Amino acid sequence: MDINKGIKLWNRAKKIIPGGSQLLSKRSEMFLPEQWPSYYKKAKGVEIWDLDGNKYIDVNASIGACILGYADPDVNRAVKKAIDNGSNSTLNPPEEVELAELLCKLHSWAKMVRYARGGGEAMAVAVRIARAYSGKGKVAFCGYHGWQDWYLAANLANDKNLDGHLLPGLEPRGVPRELKGTAIPFHYNKIEELEKIVSQNKDIGVIVMEPLRHEEPKNNFLKQVRKIADKIGAVLIFDEVTIGWRLNIGGVHLKYGVNPDLAVFAKGISNGFPMAAIIGREKVMQAAQTSFISSSSWTERIGPAAALATIKKMIEKKVPQHLNKIGKFIIKGLKQVAENNNLKITVAGPPPLISFSFNYGEESQAIRTLFTQEMLKRGILISGGIYLTYSFKEKEAKRFLKAVAETFGLLKKAIDNNQVRWQLRGPIAHAGFKRLT
Repeated sequence: MDINKGIKLWNRAKKIIPGGSQLLSKRSEMFLPEQWPSYYKKAKGVEIWDLDGNKYIDVNASIGACILGYADPDVNRAVKKAIDNGSNSTLNPPEEVELAELLCKLHSWAKMVRYARGGGEAMAVAVRIARAYSGKGKVAFCGYHGWQDWYLAANLANDKNLDGHLLPGLEPRGVPRELKGTAIPFHYNKIEELEKIVSQNKDIGVIVMEPLRHEEPKNNFLKQVRKIADKIGAVLIFDEVTIGWRLNIGGVHLKYGVNPDLAVFAKGISNGFPMAAIIGREKVMQAAQTSFISSSSWTERIGPAAALATIKKMIEKKVPQHLNKIGKFIIKGLKQVAENNNLKITVAGPPPLISFSFNYGEESQAIRTLFTQEMLKRGILISGGIYLTYSFKEKEAKRFLKAVAETFGLLKKAIDNNQVRWQLRGPIAHAGFKRLT
């Protein structure tokens, strides 16, 4: 296929937009340098059309933002109505009250809600509220939580502190050195690390974590974290920006029966429209009124309207059950195709949020790049993760696995003949954060 317009536009973008894109995970260099289509003309369901008119099946779902699928008609209808009736005014939109009531109904432990429009800023709001309530500045955290100062401060103490939390190589330049030691990481399922942190730091006021990503909690890990937070009087925040609503309606913490003090949701609750919500216990949430947390963008109508339509449809269509069913089918297929070709890969769940990697040491990233290149030829947009959507049905799953089977066969021959790098038509994809120019 011809991919010219997107590549040319990306090269223009890098000259006038630092980093090329507003989201690191959408950089072409993270997928397929010098070959990635980069821009889209249209997106519908599970399909994307690039600027040259090529059509693809996309398994990235806008990096997890669109749980229902692109341009969902029901969500779009609600958004268009909000626009036609005025997306903003001096008065507040009633949808934000209806959404707050719905979120509190779905999470009986939560009594109050605040809004933002992106995951990173919502996490910053949650940490601000938690610090205001606890009166303590230090944060113990586990997982990936965005780009804000409170989080990147972890790398002031050690530039590799964040490497095990999704994106290696994140530099804390621009983060005040005075924040050194205020954010301390611990690893998932390693409760002893959190125990050590709280024993050595008496001023931990906040514990932040993703309740789940690709690893199931072991030995009552979430309950143990909850117990430690209660013991030291820290506010427990669950970051559900990525995992929320995929395994069950509401946050995944509901599945495990462990309630935080605050929970944060974003992109997934509004099918890609800018929206985020911070829900929590009343006494903690009221601390928001003791600090200045305010933005005119948080009072517009489109986000809440999109979230209401998205959540109602997820409930009506039992979307998590569909994602789980298709995800299990994909995981089984990936493992079988890898076994058929004697390829060494690791596949991790949960089924609605699949991750897989090639286990070939230093050659793994080159192999992954070749995989992305060959899948692109077959009309599939993929890298190392699969975000399933309601629009992704068994038909698309079978086409996807057929393309994987063909590509895995090619990869096996390239590996056996030491031709992986020779078959690449461009540079190896970036594995972490790097400057582009």
